[in-house]
Amino acid sequence: MLRALALLLALGLLAPLPAAAASFDCSLSGLAADEQAICDNRDLNDADVRMVTTLKFLTGLFGMGMRGEMMDEQRLWLRQRMACEADLPCLRRAYQQRQQALEAIYEAIERPL
Repeated sequence: MLRALALLLALGLLAPLPAAAASFDCSLSGLAADEQAICDNRDLNDADVRMVTTLKFLTGLFGMGMRGEMMDEQRLWLRQRMACEADLPCLRRAYQQRQQALEAIYEAIERPL
């Protein structure tokens, strides 16, 4: 099951990235410190792509209630990410924790034997 998610994420990472992370446009002026750090660091940009791809995949699997809950959690996480400002280790930890949380949601999905 995790392989299917990994495949979808890998396909998302193969798409060309035009000066943008998955969740915002890096070419805009006035980016917040966390956004600029993500645009300037490929590993953080890739983490952003992976996280947003996973979130979009998961929100497509659930009804309104669970989708709303996941988006509330995403908004909370974004505030936490913003608090990192340009602190790269903090941003990396934030993405790692969010990705793990999203993958836990995927793993908890009940599946037929």
